[in-house]
Amino acid sequence: MLSLSVSNINLSFGTDSILKDITFSVNDGDRVGIVGVNGAGKTTLFKIIKGIMRPDGGEVHIQKGHTVGLLEQNPDLTALPQDISCIDYMYTAFEYLLSLEKEISDLEKRLKDTEKSSDHDMIASIAASLAEKTRIYAEAGGLEFRSRCRSTLLRLGFDEITINQKIRTLSGGQYTRLALARLLATEPDILMLDEPTNHLDIDALSWLESFISSYKKTVLIVSHDRYFLDKTTNKTLHIMYGKAKLYKGNYSKFKEEETAEYLQNEKRYKEQQKEIARIKANIEFQRRCNREHNFVTIRSKEKQLERMEKVELLPNAPKDIRLSFATEEQSANDVLEVKNLSFSYGEKTLIKNLSFLIRRYERVMFLGANGTGKSTLMKIINSEITPQEGKVTLGYNIKIAYFDQENRGLSQNKTVFEEMHDEYPEKKDVEIRSTLALFLFGSEDMDKPISALSGGERARLTLAKLILKKVNLLIMDEPTNHLDIGSCDALENALDAFEGTIIAVSHDRYFINKIATRIIELDPCRENGMIDYQIEEYDDAFSEYLRRRQLHAISSAQNAASEKSASSKQSYEMRKKELAEKRALERKRETAEKRIAQLEEKLKQLDEELFGPAASDYIRAAEIDKEKNEIEEELLSLYEIVM
Repeated sequence: MLSLSVSNINLSFGTDSILKDITFSVNDGDRVGIVGVNGAGKTTLFKIIKGIMRPDGGEVHIQKGHTVGLLEQNPDLTALPQDISCIDYMYTAFEYLLSLEKEISDLEKRLKDTEKSSDHDMIASIAASLAEKTRIYAEAGGLEFRSRCRSTLLRLGFDEITINQKIRTLSGGQYTRLALARLLATEPDILMLDEPTNHLDIDALSWLESFISSYKKTVLIVSHDRYFLDKTTNKTLHIMYGKAKLYKGNYSKFKEEETAEYLQNEKRYKEQQKEIARIKANIEFQRRCNREHNFVTIRSKEKQLERMEKVELLPNAPKDIRLSFATEEQSANDVLEVKNLSFSYGEKTLIKNLSFLIRRYERVMFLGANGTGKSTLMKIINSEITPQEGKVTLGYNIKIAYFDQENRGLSQNKTVFEEMHDEYPEKKDVEIRSTLALFLFGSEDMDKPISALSGGERARLTLAKLILKKVNLLIMDEPTNHLDIGSCDALENALDAFEGTIIAVSHDRYFINKIATRIIELDPCRENGMIDYQIEEYDDAFSEYLRRRQLHAISSAQNAASEKSASSKQSYEMRKKELAEKRALERKRETAEKRIAQLEEKLKQLDEELFGPAASDYIRAAEIDKEKNEIEEELLSLYEIVM
C-alpha cells in the first residue's frame, strides 16, 4: 500500500533553486536512504514532508490515518522541558494513554465510592465504562509502553542513573539521543530520521540497525554513514542539482547502478555524436555537389537531425573536497607512550589505569561506549587536559595536528578567510583562497562569519586549517561527523596516503574499515581500562573487530562463570577430592591384598618344586631362585600399601 507520495515539489530561496520537480512514492514497509551532498536539500525535503515548510509548488500526500515522526538533525533543545526526568519525558509521547490512565483511575475511584450504594444501575454503568476503557487501554499498548520507553533508553546508551536525571543535566549528544529514543518508542507509521547516527556508540548503532531492519512501517533516513545505510535501507533517493531519482537497493547497490547508468549514457552520447557528425558530413558533401537531387537529400538529412531525440550527458556529481596532508620529516619509531593513565570527572571514572604504546605508521582507532573517555583521551594526548594520574610521553620530533569534533578551535566572530589568514599569516592571500576553494568555499562563502556556518561547513574549515600544517601525527575526534559522503571518501583517501601516524575516535564503520590497523576499546570497568585488538592483516577491520570482541566477551563470561563456580564449589571439590583419594586408597589396598595372597601361594608352590622335582636340576633350581627373589621384592612393596 502506498504510504507517501511526493509530486512536483519545487522550492527556491531567492534566486537559488533548491528543489526542482521532486517526485517519488514510497510503500508501507519501504526503508529509503536519502543521499546527496551537503546543501542538496535533504533536510529541507524532510521539513516539507512533515509540514514544517511549505513548498513553492507541488504537493505531499500521506496515507490517511498514518502518523509521521521526524528526528531533526539539529533539534531545538531549548524546547524540551528541563525539570522532568528523561523517563518522564519519554512518557509524554503517549498523551492518549496517559489520559486513559487518568480516566480509568477516576472510574475506579467512583466505583469504590459507590460500593455501598443501592443504585445498582449506576454501579453497572460505571463498571461497564471501566471495563471498556481498560480494554481500549490494553489494545492501545498501555500495558507495555513504559517498559518500551525504558528499554529504548537503555539500548541507546542511557544507564539507570541517567534515565532518572533531569533533562537540564544532559549533554548535547544526550539531548539528541533522548529525542531519538522518544521518537522510536512511539513507532510512527512514517519514521523520518535526519543523521540519526550522530552521538551513538557502536552498541547503540548496532541496536538501531536491528530496530530499523525489523521495522514493519515506512522509514526515511538521511545519513552520511554508508555502513548504516547499507544495513538498513532497501531503496535510495538521490538528490543532485535539485532533482531526485529513486533507486532500488541500498547505498552500495545505488552507487553501482548510478556508475553503470552514467557509463551507459556516456556511451550512447558518444555514439549519437558520431552519427550526427556522419550525417552533417553527408549534408556538406551533397551541398558541394550542387545538383537538384542533392538538395532533396540534404533536406531529408536535415529533417533526420531535427527528429533525432538528442542524448544529453548526465550532469557530473558536484565536486568533493580535495585534500592531502602535508607530512613533516619522519618521527621516532615510538610515537606515543601512555603509562597508568587515569582521569575522572567528579565521582565518574572515565579513564582507568590505561597503558599502551603507539608506533610509527600505525592507524589506531579508539572505540567504546559513550562516556568511556574517548574524547577526553584525545584532549589529554593533545595536552589540552592534564591527566590526574599517569604519564603521556611523545617520541622525538612529533608534530601534531588535532581535529576536534566540536570545532572549538574556530573563532565565532571571524570570517572564514580571516580564520585561515590568522592561522597562517605568512601565507599569501591567493594561497589561502585556493586552499579554501579546495574545500568548496566560494568567494562569497569566504566572507561569511563562522557563526553562520553549518556543521558540515565548520568541519570542512577545520580540515582546511589542518592540511597546511606539516605534521607526522594526526589526532582526530569524529572527523566524519557533519561531512557528506563524498567528503568522507576524500578524507579517507587523504588519510590512506598520509605518511605518518593516525590516532582517531570514530563510530563510522566505513571509515574504520578503510583506515584502522589497530582498535583499542576503552572500558573503565576493566582493571587495565581497555582491550587492545591488532588487526592490520585484515581488510575488513570493523568486522574483524566485532568477531574478536564477541570471542572476548564469550571468553570473559566463561571465565567469570568458572571463577564463580570455583568459589562456590571450592569446599565441595576439596571434600570430593579427599573422598576420591580415600576410595582409591581402599581399592589399592584391596588389590594389594589379593596380589599378596596370589604371590604367597606362588612362593609356596616354588618352594615345593625346589625341594622336590628340581632338587637335582641345577638349571631349573636357578630359575626358581631368580623368580622367588622377584616375588619377594614385589611382596615388600605390597606390604607397605596394606600396612
